[in-house]
Amino acid sequence: MLPPISILDSTLRDGAQAEHVALSVNDKLAIARLLDDFGVSYIEAGNPASNPKDLQFFHAAQKNVWRRAKICAFGSTRHKDVSAAADENLQNLLAAATPVVVIFGKAWDWHVAEILRASPAENLAMIADSIAFLRDRGREVIFDAEHFFAGFAANPDYALSVIAAASSAAIVTLCDTNGGMLPTQIYRTVQAVAAAFPQTRLGIHAHNDSGCAVANSLVAVEAGATHVQGTFIGVGERCGNADLGAIIAGLQLKKLRPCDGTLPQLCDTAAAIAAVLNLKINNQAPYVGDSAFAHKAGMHIDGVLKNSGTFEHIDPAAVGNRRRFLLSEVAGRGALLAKINAYAPQLRRDSAATQTILAKLKEREFAGYQYEAADASFELLVKKIIGQGRKFFSLVLYKTIGEFPSPENETPASAMIKIEVAGETAMAAATGNGPVNALDLALRRALATFYPRIGEMFLTDFKVRVIDDHNSTAAKVRVLIDSSDGKRQWTTIGVSGDVIEASLQALIDAAEYHLAIINN
Repeated sequence: MLPPISILDSTLRDGAQAEHVALSVNDKLAIARLLDDFGVSYIEAGNPASNPKDLQFFHAAQKNVWRRAKICAFGSTRHKDVSAAADENLQNLLAAATPVVVIFGKAWDWHVAEILRASPAENLAMIADSIAFLRDRGREVIFDAEHFFAGFAANPDYALSVIAAASSAAIVTLCDTNGGMLPTQIYRTVQAVAAAFPQTRLGIHAHNDSGCAVANSLVAVEAGATHVQGTFIGVGERCGNADLGAIIAGLQLKKLRPCDGTLPQLCDTAAAIAAVLNLKINNQAPYVGDSAFAHKAGMHIDGVLKNSGTFEHIDPAAVGNRRRFLLSEVAGRGALLAKINAYAPQLRRDSAATQTILAKLKEREFAGYQYEAADASFELLVKKIIGQGRKFFSLVLYKTIGEFPSPENETPASAMIKIEVAGETAMAAATGNGPVNALDLALRRALATFYPRIGEMFLTDFKVRVIDDHNSTAAKVRVLIDSSDGKRQWTTIGVSGDVIEASLQALIDAAEYHLAIINN
């Protein structure tokens, strides 16, 4: 029976050092709760000596009940020429009152000389003294051997003496601090350390500067490590840390190793953490990305419909993700059926309606529409073609006016819109922070005359992309609008040489889709 793999998540420490990431105490508590619910063993939450915010977090964390995870304070070994008992950093780590303390020390003799200005023997004493001091005061200690792999490559004897000095720690983590190692180097080095210290529990801490952090972490486990450190969605300084989502899925599904983490919660946990970090998960991220199980080519879709294993390496549900079929000019009738049978189950592969829909899709894609990203607009289009759609209103006219310079403390744009519903018309006007915002508000006001529940929907995102950039400012643009009613989310599309007209197309589809939902 292979030993289980414990996971230390450093999103709150290493992840917080990433560009564009700034976490409040409440943000850190929210992420910690998500990680605890997901089931990691350790949450590395920051250095209590580095800033008041981290210290405030540790005080707040003491009031929480953590079901699975242990909160860890992070800091360095004692300073040179200072005893462990007198070292302010170690005292701050104790004051954090966490059950686990993670301390780092130098494993590369070049760093010892150049950075610490200490002798090799003194560095070893700093490591051993610090671990003993913290253990004697009831702390579980994880030691991070900083720059271990570079240090081992330069002077293996000294790097191994660092592991010997740290061997009383619960876990000794070998760190690829610069992220420059390749999997073969990691494997051989971890294997050598595991052979030299069979009684020491080893961990791996990999950075992604060479694009190998996940692979390096997986091969380190193969070579004998039973503890993995990283961050969710791979966030971290420079190129980031090892992505724990990919590692945990790889260990559980590929290596069949017992490992922290409730795998069906993986996608939801990653998405929730990304939302707190105010970052977007890469669409192509393994396991958790929106495109991880998205199929576009007709041949691929046909294969997946017959046997999902033909083009999917795992069942998407295993990690809480879902299969998606993307609709485009390269999709075939099989892709269309997989998509539209949810709301038009009567259609068959060889039906005339299916062929008409496919032809219209290719025509629209040639004109610049991209329905793979706009499911709501595609559904409206299909239902219109097969005669199942209901037209809730018609646009009669619209007008927008912009003003520059904008009046102080006033919105710079206004819009007027007129619609018709069952022979009756309504007109409304509004001002907004630009013509699209003004049109959105005016459209809602006009629709509210006939459909009061239109106020339940709201816009959540607005994207514009130039399609044929060779036409400069006369280029055709594609507008995608994300909308929600608080329960559902949907995306609509508009295409035109006029960005306002394209936006209005997407706004009209968004309203039509919402009205179809509430009047179903």
